[in-house]
Amino acid sequence: MSQTILLIGAGKIGRMIASLLHASGDYQLRIADQFPAALERIQKRLPDVETRALNADSHSELLQLMQGCTAVISALSFRENPGVARAALEAGINYFDLTEDRQTTAAVKEIASGAAAGQVFLPQSGLAPGFVTIVTKHVMEWFEEIDTVRMRVGALPQHPTNALAYNLTWSTDGLINEYCNPCEVIHSHHVKNHLPLEGLEQFTLDGNVYEAFNTSGGLGTLCETMHGQVRELNYKTIRYPGHHMLMKFLLQDLRLSERRALLKDVMEHAIPVTFQDVVVVFCTVRGTRNGQFVEKSDLRKLYAKEINGEIWSAIQLTTGAGICAVVDLVQQHQLKGTGLIKQEEIPFDQFINNRFGQFYESETFGLEKLNSDR
Repeated sequence: MSQTILLIGAGKIGRMIASLLHASGDYQLRIADQFPAALERIQKRLPDVETRALNADSHSELLQLMQGCTAVISALSFRENPGVARAALEAGINYFDLTEDRQTTAAVKEIASGAAAGQVFLPQSGLAPGFVTIVTKHVMEWFEEIDTVRMRVGALPQHPTNALAYNLTWSTDGLINEYCNPCEVIHSHHVKNHLPLEGLEQFTLDGNVYEAFNTSGGLGTLCETMHGQVRELNYKTIRYPGHHMLMKFLLQDLRLSERRALLKDVMEHAIPVTFQDVVVVFCTVRGTRNGQFVEKSDLRKLYAKEINGEIWSAIQLTTGAGICAVVDLVQQHQLKGTGLIKQEEIPFDQFINNRFGQFYESETFGLEKLNSDR
């Protein structure tokens, strides 16, 4: 018998989640959004799914929509997630989100402390935080003693054409949040907050030069988990050279970090969305194995793809596949718990062998693969 899952948010990532879960054949979807146009777009592609208008700030509306569901997925901006989590707690259903915001995750963690037996709260289930946390923890398990952990992730245009060498690929609110908020790290064995946009570095992969710098939220709860076990742990966002300098000019010299609504308006009117992107996931761990000080890395590059006549960007695919995999593991009772489950607690082998998680293993990914795994 198929389960009914409430998906809140029918934007770029919400449409990807809906497409993947629907294609599996194992889930009935109830999709809610405040914008009728977003729901109409989903209905054109998936005419048999249920769609509802929703004011996500209304606790009563959330509870009503959760009736008959076994789980809720929030593909909303981070600001709405605590309200959805509180409604999920009251409705007694599992909760999943994509947030990178540290305060939001802290609020969800507190809400999850009141969970009923077997009720799961799994925030940060996208790409970063999310998959990068799972794969980094997997690399760490190869070592006997860990010294340094470096996590680097970027969603980049394949063909940059502007001075920023960047196109919008996901939530502008989330992007600004990452660029402006404090960045949690472990430095010299201590958990600290570093400034965003600091720690600039350059490196080369496959003949391409990239830069990376501090951004907020990408390592999820890993500092809390690894405190006392590593000397250094940090997360940085990957961009093409030159992006960092211009963003510092906008955010710091022009002080647009203090006027985020204006910055969002400028970016969304001046920087186009692209579906021709590439996601780079690059984590490196240094430590001791068999008495030697050694280094081990995991590098993955994932590209935009056309599936059933529709082009999906790499960030849509990686984020959507990430949350669908953990939803699938919980809902199919392969991953069990009560209350908060951290990303680093999800076994890599279970994730990567999941019908959705397998996307991270392969350059070929289509809906026929999902159906063949049923």
